[in-house]
Amino acid sequence: MELRVTIGDITKLETDAIVVNLFEGVKHPGGATGAVDQALDSAITNLIEDGEITGKKGTTTLIHTLGKLPAKRVIVAGLGKSDTFTINIAREVAAGTARQLRRLKIKQAATIVHGAGIGNIEAEAAAEALAEGTLLGLYTFNQHKTGKDADPDKLTELLVVEQDAEKKPAIKSGVNNGRILAEATSLARDMANQPANKMTPTIMAEHAHQVAKDYGLEFSVLEKVDCEKLGMGAFLGVAQGSNEPPKFIICKYHGDPTNPENNLGLIGKSVTFDSGGISIKPAADMGKMKADMSGGASVIGAMKAIAQLKPKINVTMIAAATENMPSGTATRPGDILKSMSGKTIEVENTDAEGRLTLGDAITYARQELGLRRLVDIATLTGAMGIALGNVRAGVFSNNQALADQVIAAGEAVGERMWQMPLDEDYKEQNKSTVADLKNTGGRAAGSITAAHFVGEFAGDTPWVHLDIAGVYMADKDQGVWVKGASGIPVRSLVKLAQNLAQG
Repeated sequence: MELRVTIGDITKLETDAIVVNLFEGVKHPGGATGAVDQALDSAITNLIEDGEITGKKGTTTLIHTLGKLPAKRVIVAGLGKSDTFTINIAREVAAGTARQLRRLKIKQAATIVHGAGIGNIEAEAAAEALAEGTLLGLYTFNQHKTGKDADPDKLTELLVVEQDAEKKPAIKSGVNNGRILAEATSLARDMANQPANKMTPTIMAEHAHQVAKDYGLEFSVLEKVDCEKLGMGAFLGVAQGSNEPPKFIICKYHGDPTNPENNLGLIGKSVTFDSGGISIKPAADMGKMKADMSGGASVIGAMKAIAQLKPKINVTMIAAATENMPSGTATRPGDILKSMSGKTIEVENTDAEGRLTLGDAITYARQELGLRRLVDIATLTGAMGIALGNVRAGVFSNNQALADQVIAAGEAVGERMWQMPLDEDYKEQNKSTVADLKNTGGRAAGSITAAHFVGEFAGDTPWVHLDIAGVYMADKDQGVWVKGASGIPVRSLVKLAQNLAQG
């Protein structure tokens, strides 16, 4: 869809529909909404008096102009109460309104920027939220459909209208940034929505390579033989049951090349299909494990945006991609693996595989690349979804300052998180009688013991672990989320890199 910024009076535009907004409790609209109301002979005011337009968050009201305006229709979007209005609500309103336009089979529309006036949000930030919300809300995944379902009705153009010409540069910049962030998130969604036969480790590496080529990133892949030479026994222990070759994918963005220590490592769990291995999962819902590489997809998407937004920081992405499959060559429960760090691991359950791949990825990031701040992202534990549901991702960390920065980045972009405990007591559950560690601490506090396992490999390097198992998929359309892969936490990672670059 094309997003264009234009200076002018929205009441003068000839288009299929125009979108204005209203706060809850307002009886006499002002600004652009007031101008439209006046042109419609107070139709909006009258509908407010009748209780049909309330301004409540998420509501939309359709008004046919019947020739009183060049535009055929007006949609009034509710912003909710002004004292609780935030930029995240602006995103949600843009997403919901965009879907309403699509349901009405509208091809071209125009909108004002939600929150840039009485909402007290700066024009650039409000425009960014508008673009993000619109594009994320309209996301569809139809690559494998045929016939009419392959090409649903589309909103092809949205004009962003502003009367004040001095604001145009800021609004254009915001729209462009919002488009970059939405497209990066959509890439992650596309990858996670693909079935496992269309998103193997090799194909995942090809996607990362394409991003690197398109945006000038340094790219490399360690093949199985390379990983063997480095002693990545944990990663390869997961991979050995599959016929698909593993790929250890690395992308680098050099945003501050004269200061190599100003760096950030983003490490995404990239199990492209997780059957559970010999400790095989139940058949019900196993198909959802095509998206067990959502962490890897999110770091690839984040790199796409970071390369375009160009923060002054060096960012490296790692995705240790493999399948976890049962076979005659698969790792068995009770086997002992030796990780790249030298730590030995008793495999108590082959379905606790993501932490094994992360362990070697984190060791490589520290020992081979000298990364000084690490964030790993993983659909690691079902226990995380039990603890926090599908609202917030879990945050675990050995460094409070970095944890606070990650949580703040998520809050800023509407990807909510919650910090979980990492008391030393929980480490007891990961102790093995035959190796340095075992790969599962049992059912109790499962997300915490899993995080502790991963943290063993981070050592004293500032590290944050994001368990996205509860939020990587959406079960319905709501706000910027659409049913299927969510793309969380692409935008949080980009915002984190931007914030760290600013010091």
